Amino acid sequence: MVEEGALLWEPTPDVVRAARITRYLERLGRTGDYEDVWKWSVESPADFWTSIWDYFGVVGTRGDGPVIQGTMPDAEWFAGSALNYAENALRGHPGRTAVIFRNESGSRWQYSLGELREEVARVRAGLVRLGVGRGDRVAAYVPNIPEALIAFLATASLGAIWSSCSPDFGAPSVTDRFAQIEPKVLVAVDGYRYGGKAYDRSAVVREIAGKLPTLEATVWIPTLGADAVDDGLSWDDLRAETAPLEFERVPFGHPLWVLYSSGTTGLPKPIVHGHGGIVLEHLKSLSFHQDLGEGDVFFWYTTTGWMMWNYLIGGLLVGSTVLLYDGSAAHPDTGALWRLAAEEGVTYFGTGAPYITASMKAGVKPEGLERLRGIGSTGSPLPPEGFAWVYSDVKPDVQLGSFSGGTDVCTGFVGAVPLLPIRAGVIPCRCLGASVESFDPSGAPIVGEVGELVITRPMPSMPVMFWNDPAGDRYRESYFADYPGVWRHGDWIKILPDGGCVIYGRSDSTLNRGGVRMGTSEFYRVVERFEEIADSLVIDTGQLGQEGRLLLFVTLADGASLSDDLVSRLRTALRTELSPRHVPDEIHVVPGIPRTLSGKKLEVPVRKILLGTPVEKAANPDAMANPEVLSHFARQQ
Repeated sequence: MVEEGALLWEPTPDVVRAARITRYLERLGRTGDYEDVWKWSVESPADFWTSIWDYFGVVGTRGDGPVIQGTMPDAEWFAGSALNYAENALRGHPGRTAVIFRNESGSRWQYSLGELREEVARVRAGLVRLGVGRGDRVAAYVPNIPEALIAFLATASLGAIWSSCSPDFGAPSVTDRFAQIEPKVLVAVDGYRYGGKAYDRSAVVREIAGKLPTLEATVWIPTLGADAVDDGLSWDDLRAETAPLEFERVPFGHPLWVLYSSGTTGLPKPIVHGHGGIVLEHLKSLSFHQDLGEGDVFFWYTTTGWMMWNYLIGGLLVGSTVLLYDGSAAHPDTGALWRLAAEEGVTYFGTGAPYITASMKAGVKPEGLERLRGIGSTGSPLPPEGFAWVYSDVKPDVQLGSFSGGTDVCTGFVGAVPLLPIRAGVIPCRCLGASVESFDPSGAPIVGEVGELVITRPMPSMPVMFWNDPAGDRYRESYFADYPGVWRHGDWIKILPDGGCVIYGRSDSTLNRGGVRMGTSEFYRVVERFEEIADSLVIDTGQLGQEGRLLLFVTLADGASLSDDLVSRLRTALRTELSPRHVPDEIHVVPGIPRTLSGKKLEVPVRKILLGTPVEKAANPDAMANPEVLSHFARQQ
């Protein structure tokens, strides 16, 4: 067992001197430790965010309005300014490599910045021919391929609004999202490949298109080789004509894209972010926390249906080469992504925490990562054992950054920075400009104890609105109902006296046993350390102050069985490492743990099922990676 807080890595003086945040602080003439800089960034937001605009030379006009006016949830940033995301993303030397694409079939494409600009100009001209202009919506049903990035940049250049779903989403899940925003154009693939298999999605695309009454055109990308279309136009038709690449500069808060909550229960929330907020936040986060810039190759394993795709392509803003990958992370084996990183000279490798733990359990030992400087982990808390594995088996001098944030802000609230050491299970810091606190039930800030993760001051990348929520009622209810004027994010967090943070999972799926409240991540850390356990889910069925059953569901590793010995060892470990109150009443074997398409465990929907909610009402199967497993939980009611 790895002790939480054990020191694993410290930045050398050379690392600190070379860090991009160091050059930024030198430019500002600021000294002191990171915690002092963070306090300045949240206590003087106008000065801090102005310094980000100036330091990176954001292309656009800042105007003469105030940097910030109003308070959450109605704060307005940089009044009178005008800019365009695509204009900022596509600046730089035309000869540098902007994008590398790889897929699991072995295909590889590469674009210089000049070539990328030419493709964006062509697709932009095609969208104009289709009547797309400022404020129109372009929806995309596409995997993580270059055409997705090109279509997004072309859309953004027009001041139109982008929204995308991965083609593994089912038709009902996609229409739940796209019907809310009423797109004019749908860009879609005829199918995709995953895990060595081809999946034809042409019928699904036609079903989606038929349920979007505002749709005026469907653009087909022939990923499975179909050349002709009879109910739309092809990608080649869209990009057939060239034109000068121009950019429609829009106000700071003009909608850039619409992202969605997971949609596993209820209609997905359509979360709208603005051009300016995303440009500033991603410049800050990618440069200072991921330490990315020109010469770096930036990779994050994601689909277009997860906010990490939007974050990944932000690498263009800081001049990095963006590596796109389409396919399974575990095809033909668990080490596939590590080999990809070695082959492409990746300098920053991002993935979900489950992939790191899966690599650890599979005994993967990556090689050839000489250029790798940073590893990012997100999506769920990474246990201390995952931290330790990275330093013992991947690379001893890499900076491992566990980040936590969300689709809601399209960034991380808490994460790493090259100035601070890495300790097992601990997120090093609160990110610059993110006024993160931990609140007790009365709304008082606490340190060294687990509380609600809240944001007490506005950030530019907070949603400018929810779509079709003109009065902002749904937006306020989502974040500001518990603490007026303070954003409640829905995670448990402990902020340490030195500014480090530990995330304990969702606060709406807390284990409350005999008055002892505990996040689920602590439970999973104990259970999933056993070699026989491939994955797990814990549910507390208590409600309305009454203690219910504590149920543990496990997926077994190949060849393992739930023997009396394993049950005894599990119970003993949970009793001694957590508390006697957290020994499960029952342990059940299930064929899989239900997860969203982005890999998050579905604790709340399973709890609803166990309390009697029908499976079909508890979760949307089209928003899940493995909906077939839900029925196994209904049998445990």
